[in-house]
Amino acid sequence: MKVKNILHFSFFLLLLVACTPKTTETVQIPETPPEKTTPEPDVNLSPCKNWLNEPNKEEIIEWHVLYRDQMKLKNYEQAYPLWKKAFEAAPAADGKRNTHYGDGIIMSEYFWSQESDSLKKDEYVQTILKLYDEVIKCYDKEGYVTGRKAFDLYYKYNTYASELEIYEMFKKSIDMEGDKTQAFILNPFIALLTNLVLEKKIANEEASQYANKALKILALNKEKKSPDEWVKEGWDIVEEFVPARLESMEGIKGFYDCEYYKNKYFNTFDESKDSCDNLISVLGRLKWGDCPLDDPDLLSLAKIYKDSCMAPTPQCRDFLGEGDFAEAIKCYEEKAEQTEDPEKKAQFYLIIAKIYYGELKRFSSSRKYAMQALKHKPNWGDPYILIGKLYASSGPLCGPGRGFDSQIVTWPAIDSWNKAKRVDPNVTAEANKLIRRYSKFMPSKEDIFQRNLKAGDSFNVGCWIQRTTTIRTAD
Repeated sequence: MKVKNILHFSFFLLLLVACTPKTTETVQIPETPPEKTTPEPDVNLSPCKNWLNEPNKEEIIEWHVLYRDQMKLKNYEQAYPLWKKAFEAAPAADGKRNTHYGDGIIMSEYFWSQESDSLKKDEYVQTILKLYDEVIKCYDKEGYVTGRKAFDLYYKYNTYASELEIYEMFKKSIDMEGDKTQAFILNPFIALLTNLVLEKKIANEEASQYANKALKILALNKEKKSPDEWVKEGWDIVEEFVPARLESMEGIKGFYDCEYYKNKYFNTFDESKDSCDNLISVLGRLKWGDCPLDDPDLLSLAKIYKDSCMAPTPQCRDFLGEGDFAEAIKCYEEKAEQTEDPEKKAQFYLIIAKIYYGELKRFSSSRKYAMQALKHKPNWGDPYILIGKLYASSGPLCGPGRGFDSQIVTWPAIDSWNKAKRVDPNVTAEANKLIRRYSKFMPSKEDIFQRNLKAGDSFNVGCWIQRTTTIRTAD
């Protein structure tokens, strides 16, 4: 990755002001020469050493120009010795830009990528991290540079800092940059945040606060960026990953507030089109999000439920409408255990699987109960349809949201949908629709070739999925 210039300052040189003493008309005092004054320091200049007042200023500038010419040609071996001279003489260049630091990082990254000796690779990484620290010290852009350093540690040098340390760096960057946080920060930050929450290494309250910050930053940029800026700056990639990854936190009680669930679920509810099942799901989510009982939106849903959907006798799904998902699962498990009818057992277990998928976002538990349903009704396509959806939804959980690591989840998903229509012709239409939709998201031929893989070979998909599948391409 190339590191761009971080700061671009413009300034004007102060003019020397000559001062002469006043004289009187009656007393002739010999005129004294103007006093020499020193220019006031330019507050826009870096406090670190620059070439402006160096006796060999012209020589330093020549080194600077020569090494930069070589860098433009990517002749890093020729550029490095000249850069080193210029950097040691004037690390802050002309005091206005971080060029020497940024170029040092670029060249060190290149040498690190080409080096096989572990000790030398370590030296390059240490140089890169030191250069980042010096940029932070020498320029007033700590928030941005801290985020950039965390980004490199996350994607390239993750053995040099723990996940928690990198998370704290990203958090500091967001705290300092606020709404001006750059797009490249959010995906790795949210990936770390969700992992650390599940590992109980950060508090739910803190994670919730920063999850909402990330969603706010994304929404603000969506509102103000032009379509070209949106794509150029990478916000489209953030939009594909961050909301989907943060959705997995909905299964943690109290992680999101009422407003989150209203914005996401209530505002998409259509009374004239949605079924009672959808109504119960939305009503339950609002209660799960602790919406006040006198909330007008909650009251309107509750009235529709009472008038149109409430059964004459208590049902397990009433717990869903109350947002009590644990009791709903317990209720359906009891029903499954009490019946001897394998058909009903399978149905109850599939409902539990859907609760874990839709409401609690616990994919592994959802698959477990879908498999329980299949145990009692082996030739039923619906559980395989659900399992395929679990896999297809795991791109943001098992990878960055796009690219190879996120795309390979389509392989086991399509396997499951093919299995569904083989065992149950009734789901053929739905299975084919899903296969068509997700086949275009499989890795490309180029992605397969670059990894020395071959279409048709076996491949093990890791993450929570842990399934062996067949390599396929989108084209």
